[in-house]
Amino acid sequence: MNITVIGSGRWGSFLAWYTKRLGNDVLIYGRQTSASYQELKNTKKNEYITLQDDTKFSSDLKYSVEYADTVIISIGAQGLPSLAESIRNATAQAGKKSYVLCMKGIVEDGGKRLSEVIYETLGPDTKCAVWLGPGHVEDFTKGIPNCMIMCSRDEAFAKELCQSFASPLIRFYYSSDLIGCELGAATKNVMGIAAGILDGMGYTSLKGALMARGPREIARLAEAMGGNEKSIFGLCHIGDYEATLFSPHSHNRRYGEAFIKKEPYDKLAEGVYTVKSVLYLGKKYGVELPVCETVYDIIHGGKAPEEALTALFLRAQKSEY
Repeated sequence: MNITVIGSGRWGSFLAWYTKRLGNDVLIYGRQTSASYQELKNTKKNEYITLQDDTKFSSDLKYSVEYADTVIISIGAQGLPSLAESIRNATAQAGKKSYVLCMKGIVEDGGKRLSEVIYETLGPDTKCAVWLGPGHVEDFTKGIPNCMIMCSRDEAFAKELCQSFASPLIRFYYSSDLIGCELGAATKNVMGIAAGILDGMGYTSLKGALMARGPREIARLAEAMGGNEKSIFGLCHIGDYEATLFSPHSHNRRYGEAFIKKEPYDKLAEGVYTVKSVLYLGKKYGVELPVCETVYDIIHGGKAPEEALTALFLRAQKSEY
């Protein structure tokens, strides 16, 4: 295939390296003003990977989209609406391409899932899938394998992508539950921040309770939204907990820990934005989200962490199920 990767950060550069490794022709699109894009273009490497010499680059969005059979997008979730609009305005072929979103989040404006943004902007018949699940670039590039999931409302398309992108490094599963998978993937970043908060406070032992209770509230929300609650207990959410709640490579966990320790942290932690959106969805669908509310109260509401955690774990007694 001809593949265009939009995004030149940690995951974008890895996806270009990985799909090129599978024998595809790969082009990386980036803005001329992007420091990460310029670094890749000029040196063919960054702190994570070294690209193959014949990887292509372009800052022409029209050309980059029209070049591709499949467009892989890996940018900050809040930037997707404007990017999708730019793609639509750049070329009449926009809705005829296949899109794979390797990103996790919920748009703050209206609580939209990322696939919803693509369908609403590029057309309801656009082929779109989300590539989710555990794994860190730092591990993949060392040859450490993992399992991931490809999700699309077009199950045949999801299966096709699983076959196209599978390798000994990544084994894919597939799903047609976009609601459950996207919600699960986005909210595991909120749980990652919660885990970092516990680490920062020296309460790491409470991660067990977090892992038991967090998925239950997200599963209730997924079901209320029309998704399958079982997805939350699969690769998109619980299956990603090791990489998000414990790994030193997890941006969200590290953000939560740095927040408590009052240390600077400049990497993208999507959970910071997602927690606002998920509380909006909880209110919209009438679902109580105590863990998410606690994370919000600490990082956005200025509530003392110890007070917030005490309130969370000393809530009124109730049956576990």
